[in-house]
Amino acid sequence: MKIAYLINTYPKPSHTFIRREIAALETMGWQVHRFAMRSDRGALVDPVDFTEDDKTEHVLEIGGKNLLRSSLGWMLRHPGQALAGLKMALRCGNKGKSGGPGTGGVPRHLIYLLEAAHIARRAQELGIKHIHAHFGTNSATVAMLAEALGGPGFSFTVHGPEEFDAPRAFSFPEKIARARFTVAISSYCRSQLFRWSQIPEWSKIKEVHCGVETSGYPAPAPMPEGGPHLVAIGRLCEQKGFPVLIETMAIAAKRLPGLTLTICGDGELRTLIDGEIARHGIKDRIHIAGWVDESGVRAAIANAHALILPSLAEGLPMVVIEAMACGRPVISTCINGVPELLTPNEGWLVPAGDPAALADAIVALSNTPNDVLAQMGLAARARAMARHDGNTEAAKLAVHFSDALRLDAMNTQSQDLADHHLTVQNSA
Repeated sequence: MKIAYLINTYPKPSHTFIRREIAALETMGWQVHRFAMRSDRGALVDPVDFTEDDKTEHVLEIGGKNLLRSSLGWMLRHPGQALAGLKMALRCGNKGKSGGPGTGGVPRHLIYLLEAAHIARRAQELGIKHIHAHFGTNSATVAMLAEALGGPGFSFTVHGPEEFDAPRAFSFPEKIARARFTVAISSYCRSQLFRWSQIPEWSKIKEVHCGVETSGYPAPAPMPEGGPHLVAIGRLCEQKGFPVLIETMAIAAKRLPGLTLTICGDGELRTLIDGEIARHGIKDRIHIAGWVDESGVRAAIANAHALILPSLAEGLPMVVIEAMACGRPVISTCINGVPELLTPNEGWLVPAGDPAALADAIVALSNTPNDVLAQMGLAARARAMARHDGNTEAAKLAVHFSDALRLDAMNTQSQDLADHHLTVQNSA
């Protein structure tokens, strides 16, 4: 019942869904060791995340010399597997050279190989029989290399959208083939994994949603008066579409004198976003709160008439699930897995990258009476709770872990019997 989770950077403010998933598994009796390459503690604001940070073994914090000593020591004791792991790292690195940002070339994959050897050693020391990686990028690469180096079997969860940008450069066909199973967070995500795997592997691709702790969501707060007031939550980066949202606000503000927006988040586009707000002359309409803790996010949602999601690319965003669980309708771009959760009964779906369409949806929301918005919010809450109960989804994952470990034990037993018979024959 002891497994490990492997994430590149953990915990992060945007990774509450991983923390909840681990907590739900531990409540069921699983022992979960957290591995991460590095911490993001400088950006943490939630006390629960600081506690999670203390529970996590951050590999790179042992220092380069200690990592090299640990990794080379493992590989010297497992020379055949080390050679196989090296060949795999070179093969994946060559695929990644032309795959775009984040895919990595050969030098980066040689670093992954060292990290993987250390993970394999630590897994043996800790008695870990399975590693589960979140995201199909470098964390899944390290898990796959660790298995090739003699470490435990692995599985990984694919979210999108980054993984969808360069699936072959991320070696998805090989990862899916070698993994005990692969998790997709939505039907759309699962369909994309079908594209990048062999048909015999499709049965190993499981759909498990990201979940929320349903008991942590009280009855929805009353709809605020005035406005409309919107909330947007997320990292200020290209894929989240915040520049489109600023243009949308400039269009809608001309039609709605009371329109305001709170943005909970920060990121690399903050300076650009600030500049766009100033250029459009809508500083009085938009407040950027920066990263806030979980209770702050829920308070921001409760103070809004709706969540607005202007994203250009997504998997199945947790902020939509959380806003719906809080009893608020959602205005979202119609991309990837979002339409699987959000229907016209719970909000508005509009084309991505179209600020005029987003503005029209805001006006439609403004023309909707508060009692109707509240009914939409209740429908949203019911749908989110039914599809994304964290305990239910973690239980699905636990079944997949159990099945994988049981099959591994059977294979090990069969191999031991075969080795025993061979020894007896040789002795005879």
